[in-house]
Amino acid sequence: MRLYSFFTFSLIFAVISSLHAQDIERITINYTDTLSMDVFVPTGTDQAKPLLVYVHGGGFSGGTRDSQRNLDFCRYFAERGWITATISYHLTRKGKGFGCDVPIQDKIKTFDMSARNTHQAVKFLLDDKKYQIDPGKIVLAGSSAGAEAVVQAAYWKETKKGILSDDFQYAGVISMAGAVLDIGWISDATAIPTQLFHGTCDPLVPYDMASHHYCKPEKEGFMMLYGAKAISDKLAELNKTYYLVTDCNGGHEWAGKPMGKDYIHLIDDFLTTDVLAGTRRQTKIVLQEGKSTCDLNFDYCN
Repeated sequence: MRLYSFFTFSLIFAVISSLHAQDIERITINYTDTLSMDVFVPTGTDQAKPLLVYVHGGGFSGGTRDSQRNLDFCRYFAERGWITATISYHLTRKGKGFGCDVPIQDKIKTFDMSARNTHQAVKFLLDDKKYQIDPGKIVLAGSSAGAEAVVQAAYWKETKKGILSDDFQYAGVISMAGAVLDIGWISDATAIPTQLFHGTCDPLVPYDMASHHYCKPEKEGFMMLYGAKAISDKLAELNKTYYLVTDCNGGHEWAGKPMGKDYIHLIDDFLTTDVLAGTRRQTKIVLQEGKSTCDLNFDYCN
């Protein structure tokens, strides 16, 4: 009996270990005009696989897709059975800034372009049948500017036109210190599982509802944005799935912290439970790690 138990345990351990130690192939490819992506593909199986696409931050003026952190993030989930890709997109604000003096029309065009580039990357991977992607299990993730790109891509229907079909819908979206332009885009029909990481005192992207960079109304760049709290409140109102991670007095560092070893398990939990298993739940985690100060005050932070 002991031998049987030991053998059974060893077999289970071997299976679990193999799932987390798959051979991974890394491919760097151009997906449209000057834009490229690094794709990580688990090998050794012919089954359709889920896809996770990551969009880097950098204020739409900088940042790179292939930083070591981004590559490590993609490899981590490729080892768990996902095809993953970290993509480039057009840095339309390079050398131009993205502050309160930038006209709102230019800001909206920037959001639109980054969302379209994200869709183009997804379409490229879907069209290439060698990747064997399950079209019903595609998730977008992004940090800061990249988070703004992916939430617009997930919820701004117009950005898909001419790229993906009108009825195409992502299986989930992960926003690390991002915000959406119009909370009205989130409806009973469009809501998808949404994971949100944000600090309440983020000085660049509002945690709740406020103007971009907190610009004053008289400025050309005054543009309302709806951050993690506003998005999760809307999804709660609709009784839809969300996964909110709030850091009281946290700042914009939450654009990158979720990708680190202390928090990446929360993304794994969201992908495994809310996306792949399809569990309908509303998760709210409140952390008290932030060191910033701001005028915002929320009951759960007291």
